[in-house]
Amino acid sequence: MSRAFVFPGQGAQAIGMGRALAEAYPAARAVFDEVDAALGEKLSALIWEGDIAELTLTQNAQPALMATSLAAVRALEAEGISVASHAAFVAGHSLGEYSALTAAGAISVSDAARLLRVRGRAMQEAVPVGVGAMAALLGLDYEAAVAVAAEAAQGEVCQAANDNDPAQVVVSGHKAAVERAVEIAKAKGAKRALILPVSAPFHCALMQPAARVMAEALAAVVIGKPVVPVVVNVRAEAVTEPDRIRDLLVAQVTGSVRWRESVQWMAGAGVTEFWEIGAGKALSGMVKRIVSGEVVTRAVATPEDVLAAKG
Repeated sequence: MSRAFVFPGQGAQAIGMGRALAEAYPAARAVFDEVDAALGEKLSALIWEGDIAELTLTQNAQPALMATSLAAVRALEAEGISVASHAAFVAGHSLGEYSALTAAGAISVSDAARLLRVRGRAMQEAVPVGVGAMAALLGLDYEAAVAVAAEAAQGEVCQAANDNDPAQVVVSGHKAAVERAVEIAKAKGAKRALILPVSAPFHCALMQPAARVMAEALAAVVIGKPVVPVVVNVRAEAVTEPDRIRDLLVAQVTGSVRWRESVQWMAGAGVTEFWEIGAGKALSGMVKRIVSGEVVTRAVATPEDVLAAKG
């Protein structure tokens, strides 16, 4: 049975996430300590006891979600379940790609925390508040959503940012263009089209300033060869070469998250089990909508989940 470990992106954050893992497993606690040390602040206190609005800030949510995912990875390792021995591939949704690379040993936890703090700030600062927006188009396939975005652009930026599953595509760009996309999508038969409560228009051309920042930050970090291939967002295929990983992480800032195709690629490579490692269960729902037939999903977020995974 072939298995993939997949790692959630922004939106999965919740106050208290990972705390039970840290209390049950010293190796999980060590991840949070390492992230706190790398950032020079007690991010763990915000994650476990803070305010959800503060945790949801992009610069906090990104390293926090990575820390929670890696705590779950370390807990699994403590029970004898490792990425190298139990996963054929790893993949992550947007920032989750950093979690996947860290779980596969290509990036250190400290470097991942610092990179995600830089990434979060750079993405937030790339576009003034109120200039950009994102919207979810539900009930339209990818091709239809791309056509909606193109029609809505009218000289502004409006792009398909996240191809999440067969009936959920997120568009991103200038606020007015995204608002036009919502109305056009409804007219074209979308079940729902709604503006998302996000702080910036991620994964579109407006993020170019953030891509430049990330190119510089990634150039200063050691990236090793992952112990298993990483299925990357912007290519929807497996990659193992460190320099290519670095380039694709830069491209990811402005590029589309090709999650539907990534899951299809893994299923085509024989993956029948998808373990969602860290906060939330959004990816598991997407996987079930993408892969018809016999596919097993498992969420690993608590000590109970870890023991259940051990079987």
